[in-house]
Amino acid sequence: MQKFDQLVVKQMKTMDELLFIQSEIERCQEIERELLVLQEETKLNSLQEEISIMKQQLKDIQTTFQNQTASIIETYEKEAVEEPLFK
Repeated sequence: MQKFDQLVVKQMKTMDELLFIQSEIERCQEIERELLVLQEETKLNSLQEEISIMKQQLKDIQTTFQNQTASIIETYEKEAVEEPLFK
């Protein structure tokens, strides 16, 4: 019976190790998921920064376009006054 008891004790220790390793794997997997989320957040932040830069560029281009339109209208009006359309 002593051999049986020894085997049971050994198996219990093995079971404890198994449970410990299993819990460590689960803990590491949770950290892994968090890191993946953080990496996605980093990508999201990077994308948001790109969008912000592009919005500013768009705003600058719109301002340039408006200024060009105003210049075109002003030039047309000046030339229309200086030179009659029909000669």
